[in-house]
Amino acid sequence: MGLIVDGPVLSWDKGKNFAGHIKDHGITQLLNVWKTSKNRRSLPFRWGEEIECMVIAFNDQERNAKLALCQEELLPRLKKYVSEHGGQSRTMPSFQSEYGRYMIESTPGIPYGNSISDLLIVESNMRQRLALRSFLLVNKPTHVPMTLTVYPRVGVPDVFTEPHRVRTTEDTSMFLPEEAVTSTDPKYTTIAQGIDSRRGHKPIINLPVFRDTNTPQPFRDPTVPPECTVLLDHILLDAVSFGPGCCCLQVTMQAADIDQARILYDSLIPIAPIMLALTAASPAYKGFLSDVDCRWELLSKCVDDRTKEEQKTHRIPDSRWSYVRWYLTEEGKKYSDIELVYDEPAYERLTEAGMDDILAKHFANLYIRDPLVVYPNRLEQNDEQSNEHFESIQSSVWQTLRFKPPQPNCDMGWRVEFRSMEVQLSDFENTAFAIFMVLLSRALLKFGGNGAAWGLPISMVEENMKRAQERDAARSQRFLFNTSATPELGRDTYGEMTMNEIINGKGDEFEGLMGLIRRYLNSLDAENEVGERSEVEVYLDLISKRAEGSLKTTATWIRDFVRSHPRYRHDSVIGREVNYDLLKAVNAIEKGERDSDGLLPSSYLSRRASIAR
Repeated sequence: MGLIVDGPVLSWDKGKNFAGHIKDHGITQLLNVWKTSKNRRSLPFRWGEEIECMVIAFNDQERNAKLALCQEELLPRLKKYVSEHGGQSRTMPSFQSEYGRYMIESTPGIPYGNSISDLLIVESNMRQRLALRSFLLVNKPTHVPMTLTVYPRVGVPDVFTEPHRVRTTEDTSMFLPEEAVTSTDPKYTTIAQGIDSRRGHKPIINLPVFRDTNTPQPFRDPTVPPECTVLLDHILLDAVSFGPGCCCLQVTMQAADIDQARILYDSLIPIAPIMLALTAASPAYKGFLSDVDCRWELLSKCVDDRTKEEQKTHRIPDSRWSYVRWYLTEEGKKYSDIELVYDEPAYERLTEAGMDDILAKHFANLYIRDPLVVYPNRLEQNDEQSNEHFESIQSSVWQTLRFKPPQPNCDMGWRVEFRSMEVQLSDFENTAFAIFMVLLSRALLKFGGNGAAWGLPISMVEENMKRAQERDAARSQRFLFNTSATPELGRDTYGEMTMNEIINGKGDEFEGLMGLIRRYLNSLDAENEVGERSEVEVYLDLISKRAEGSLKTTATWIRDFVRSHPRYRHDSVIGREVNYDLLKAVNAIEKGERDSDGLLPSSYLSRRASIAR
């Protein structure tokens, strides 16, 4: 979450005085990179995935599953192990801190290539990363790294962290010991403090409660003191940490050149809400079942640092965490039907240097934000050798997609980061969604032409983002989509489709995203072994079945597990034992030790057993 730099940071009150310096030099750094890499061509397609996980501490005697605040202990061990054993091994991963003190981020050590065979090493790479974290927690056998999007009981009045931490006078939240659960990396506490300081108050987020048969009517959040005013039938959250303390799955792809990267970016804009709904994995917060399945809106509100004036005058129309509002190609420009607010001085500098209007507005839009983290020891930089000031802005705007320039003085290309997916409970699922996105991107580039394949107006993308977060959206919602039978046709006709129709198609009327992927794979079949293709199909089958509804989304599976638990009282409350059994079940499913009850294909148990051998 944000620029990865070691060193002391300034408080928000001191750091904001350097905002102008950072933004001015950030534009200079961006222009230097753009000038040296805008004509770089024919780079190979490379990609990588980024997975965040939580460490859970199980107490079998108390039947409690808590957040293990062990990042400060585990991360140095991981980095030391990689340093000592990595060498030139392409399988040795990379580990970084994340916002929560219970979180670890991991990526492959080097990028994957464009071959089918590279797709088939992703799951083992992910599994190695989890296994390595477990191995280095050998002194704590009850601690288990798990790919959960949201820990269901974060912020409950009961004990939910290991070791137990209580709120202090420094914590403004009524529910969270915020300083205790936030990473010791000073940039994260500075981000939280900067967001609250700039906004002028702590966040107030109300999530609708899931109304079960015994849920009180009206529901008043029982964790809120009686003297406080609350919004009935909602769960109250009041700290930045409730948002970035969640986990996700992201995929970054390197294009052949800047033009292809812009095409890929545009082509994936309409896909972002679809994948958000299909990966929905967060139906529970603060010990309650909610009536939403995704964390996106929660995150948006948690990190929204706009002042009241900025919100009222519409000078900044959205949070730092939002959907993309602007297409990057000339062909995609017609779909940008929502006004884009951008920083005029930044735009003028970029266009005066020769950058085209569309790309200049994209980058100038980032510059309506202030930097959240300032490193005093790194204020003075060589703008031809560094891009840190640019990244301090770029990396603190969290949208569904990120357009990433190369690093200075390296052979890296222009990249697109796909950011809307929620992390899944097993390495198999996370691999499936990563592979799906890579193959879809390759297919869109091959068959989609020079603009946004299946282009969709931003206003419709915005509506789809709202629909994607509804309960059981993958099965119950219809989404706005371009109805051209194939992306090559390029017709601007729109309609509502089910998730099954978008992914699996409607016969000759619409080939679907999976049909496009299989057309792409068919074009490669002469180059690949039949066995490799069949192994890829195992992953694609999961996506198809989630889309058609024969397999549940993670959010639906979690909700169903809770509601079927013998100690659940159908009152929307996730008690300690229910949560314990839920996370025990998740761990057993990932390890192939129990049936998934409709989450995974029936073949998963035997497949997982063969991997374990």
